[in-house]
Amino acid sequence: MNSPSHKLADATGIDHDAVAHGQSIKSVYVYEAPVRLWHWVNALAITVLAVTGYFIGAPLPTMPGEASDHFLMGYIRFAHFAAGYVFAVGLLGRIYWAFVGNHHARELFTLPVLTPAYWREVISMLKWYAFLSPRPNQYVGHNPMARLAMFCGFFLFSVFMVCTGFALYGEGAQMGSWQEQLFGWVIPLMGQSQDVHTWHRMGMWGMVIFVTLHVYAAIREDIMGRQSIVSTMISGYRTFKD
Repeated sequence: MNSPSHKLADATGIDHDAVAHGQSIKSVYVYEAPVRLWHWVNALAITVLAVTGYFIGAPLPTMPGEASDHFLMGYIRFAHFAAGYVFAVGLLGRIYWAFVGNHHARELFTLPVLTPAYWREVISMLKWYAFLSPRPNQYVGHNPMARLAMFCGFFLFSVFMVCTGFALYGEGAQMGSWQEQLFGWVIPLMGQSQDVHTWHRMGMWGMVIFVTLHVYAAIREDIMGRQSIVSTMISGYRTFKD
């Protein structure tokens, strides 16, 4: 038979005894505000770049009526270029913050490849992702596998996309533009303009695959792992569960 306190808890939802005997949750401040802001702005920029980039490579059918009444592809290209600038400036800002922010801000750009313990943790996380391990270790920053994926799948990919994207933009801006002067070397290096277009579009699909896996892994860790992931990039605090 329930005690009066239990009946009161059932009625009000307030149960101090249950809270006192519940599991405690520990949290650590990991991601500073500039890193979190960059993450979400960058996610929006990548989404716009992927959608508009797809239509630039596979344009929409001809619009009916007078051509002067429509500027659809012009708007799509403008959105792509604007998002490209946001993406590139954001990457530069993120690199800057790696020097002035806390040590977690540098994890995106560095890999301790000469440390055996790092690779042991990478293997451990591979087993966890493959459902061969019952539970992962607890990591304050990026787990070693995510760190490797972020460096190779995001940072290096981002540099490639910025270089090829501005090289193509430099063609339209013509000789003498800063885009052509800084990135014009990319086209002869890769063969010709169409080759750069092809590789840039393949890079887009590579980024889409990376983002898909990134979102899947973040949600999976929130549900099955021992620490928060998604909420950490909102609040900045990593919470740990036993």
